Amino acid sequence: MPKFIPGLKLSRLFYESAVKPILSRAFPRLPHSAALIGWGSEVLGFDTRISRDHHWGPRVLLFLDEKDSPKFRNKISDVLSAELPYEFMGYSTNYSEPEPNGVRHLRRITSGPVKHMVNIYTVRSFCTSRLGFDLNRRITIVDWLTFPQQRLLEFTSGEVYYDGLDQLVQARERLRYYPKDVWLYMMAAQWTRIAQEQAFVGRAAHVGDELGSQIVAARLVREIIRLSFLIERKYAPYSKWLGTAFSKLEIARPLAPILRRTLLAKTWKTRQKWLSQAYSLMARQHNALGITKPLSPETINYYSRPYSVIFAERFAHAIKQAIEDPQVKKIETDIGSIDQFTDSTNVVEDLALIKKLRAAYL
Repeated sequence: MPKFIPGLKLSRLFYESAVKPILSRAFPRLPHSAALIGWGSEVLGFDTRISRDHHWGPRVLLFLDEKDSPKFRNKISDVLSAELPYEFMGYSTNYSEPEPNGVRHLRRITSGPVKHMVNIYTVRSFCTSRLGFDLNRRITIVDWLTFPQQRLLEFTSGEVYYDGLDQLVQARERLRYYPKDVWLYMMAAQWTRIAQEQAFVGRAAHVGDELGSQIVAARLVREIIRLSFLIERKYAPYSKWLGTAFSKLEIARPLAPILRRTLLAKTWKTRQKWLSQAYSLMARQHNALGITKPLSPETINYYSRPYSVIFAERFAHAIKQAIEDPQVKKIETDIGSIDQFTDSTNVVEDLALIKKLRAAYL
């Protein structure tokens, strides 16, 4: 196996050294853009040697203008199949036929056309295929709340190698992050999720359910991590990369050790002690945003019970009061975005299902 090179770098070199020269010769006056965005661990910068076993290798996305795509899309693909080298930097440029789930593998050949992975789109068709959204429309509040964060992260991560169309960078900027009041609504929903379970770590243990206490603690750790992404205005990936991406946040330095101790704690009281520290840290981070009046970061007992909580609903209520957009204010439910009320992979993958879930906000 050749020396590992991060996929973003490999694909950039592949475009610049192999793909672009062919396009310049065969289609000299055809404008295009090139990038590696969308699916794949390499787009997020998280690929490793193990990533090379499927759907990884020299590949790039090309984008054509709407008026040019019908005429040139297949022609470009055919020319690349005929002229691309059989390998690049030691990796095959030829891929297997797609499996039923769409996955392809590197397959070495020495003759015949290259079955490459230079996928060709328009910017509009790519956005429609990945988000179920037409870029020619205005992005509504419900659109924002039903875009899976994983998909938004994929669209805005990766790298644009060339934007000859002057469309791709602009489209990515439109989706860079949530509008302020959508963000506030999601922040309030995230504090609400913490409020709903903050006392259960101790309560479960008090009835002899130590496993239940551990499960709730793990859930709260996850909710705190997702709140961290919101506080730093970063899209959160799905579960596989949640911890990896969290480690890149500024808050991870003080917060990660606390959350690790929470998960490793042997008793509910120790678990609760570390969670209380995490709550207080998150409260101070909230106050630093200046979106509400300062709220006490101290934890106290849950009414007369010996369960230390932050009374997270205080933060949710205060944040909701700061929302100004009437379309956001009239949302009756506190469930947040679709990622906040479900973590089903089917929701990320099934655009038709996402459309049905829009009803939750109407």
